Amino acid sequence: MKMTPQDVLNFIKDNDVKNVDLKFMDFPGLWQHTTKPSSEIDLSTFEEGAGFDGSSIRGWQPIHASDMVLIPDPSTMVIDQFFERKTITLVCNIKDPLTHESYSRDPRYIAQKAEAYLRSSGIGDTAFMGPEAEFFIFDDVRYDTKQGHSFYFVDSNEAQWNTGRDEKPNLGYKPRYKEGYFPVAPTDSQMNLRDRMVDMMQQSGIRIETQHHEVATAGQAEIDMRFSSLVDCADKLMLFKYIVKNVAWQNGKTATFMPKPIQGDNGSGMHVHQSIWKDGKPLFAGNEYGGLSQMAMHYIGGILKHSKALVAFTSPTTNSFKRLVPGFEAPVNLAYSSRNRSASIRIPVYSSSPKAKRIEVRYPDPSCNPYLAFSAMLMAGLDGIQNKINPGQPLDKDIYGLSPEELAEVPSLPGSLDEALLELEKDHEFLLKGDVFTPDVIETWIEYKREKEIKPVRMTPSPMEFALYYDI
Repeated sequence: MKMTPQDVLNFIKDNDVKNVDLKFMDFPGLWQHTTKPSSEIDLSTFEEGAGFDGSSIRGWQPIHASDMVLIPDPSTMVIDQFFERKTITLVCNIKDPLTHESYSRDPRYIAQKAEAYLRSSGIGDTAFMGPEAEFFIFDDVRYDTKQGHSFYFVDSNEAQWNTGRDEKPNLGYKPRYKEGYFPVAPTDSQMNLRDRMVDMMQQSGIRIETQHHEVATAGQAEIDMRFSSLVDCADKLMLFKYIVKNVAWQNGKTATFMPKPIQGDNGSGMHVHQSIWKDGKPLFAGNEYGGLSQMAMHYIGGILKHSKALVAFTSPTTNSFKRLVPGFEAPVNLAYSSRNRSASIRIPVYSSSPKAKRIEVRYPDPSCNPYLAFSAMLMAGLDGIQNKINPGQPLDKDIYGLSPEELAEVPSLPGSLDEALLELEKDHEFLLKGDVFTPDVIETWIEYKREKEIKPVRMTPSPMEFALYYDI
């Protein structure tokens, strides 16, 4: 049963809770928070909220209209295990203090509207999302950019490039490049650390299906959450990332969800499994390709049609496109297939159960804002269903073994964040249905990404440019 405001107050009293941490999502995709003594929390907190300065949050309010309020959602209550004193977390929605209307740039509100639009469409009542978020665990990270220098340095005790380092002693067993999937300990040196993360996730109400070392050397990991409804899944993914980062920190390590932190080895993706249900019944099972229904095929058609715009939300950093490079394992080619992991959309065939029928979109990465990414993919899929978009023929060949002539017929993702934003400018009407995304949200997202991310990267020399051009 979902918690009510009174349930939260009773829990605070019965468990001697000292603090209530109010967390909320900013526009680019990071959790923010403010902490209140539990004595300051009463029923009015859940109605009137807690004030904060919206002009200090990236991509939000101007200075002359900065006052905003956090409205806690009691159903999100969990114990925050990283505070020294007993503390609970409540995820919040954002509202205007004068009108009490929900804030249109609040990513969680956008996700709630996407769920509401699905119900109003009559197509289904629940969109399930199941992300597979990959990440790296490093032992050291340093970076800096100034007028006279620019560098980054990451290191890992299990990195292949450290096989010859004097570690007093170096005991070996470091995963070879692209061979991190699935060796046992001691080559997998981080299984106990991942297990601590899983234990804390389970205590926090996140159902975990599996955890393992990933393909790359230097501590690449994957922990898979069980699927859940769109907003709930986005809430849990943010809690997941919070736990990963803080458990690593507590153990003298650092975790990153940056898509491509290491040159020449696999990057971190976040494949997202998706399905639609209605009245407790799965709607993606049928007699079409891969055991899917016609609805699921049209959903795929919508995703493929809009993928060039979607990637601006699902892979929204300049670093994302250092992973999404043609000719490697990243799924840049817009095709679908069963079993074939080189396609951008895969149909898992692990089980014949109708409940297991789903699609897997493979190009997102964990740098995304999950509320926006999940919502955008759902809206694209619904557009495919509503307009009966044919996804074309499946591609069951190895994409990387195709001839240049065959490959030329397969469309691909944009090659940069700049190109993705141009695609989003051209193709976003499907996002505006039901007022889920607003023109202001689309325009602000594009402006923020160009001004705060693309422009600084474009204007800053990189170490690789010195290596290539210093003696030109």
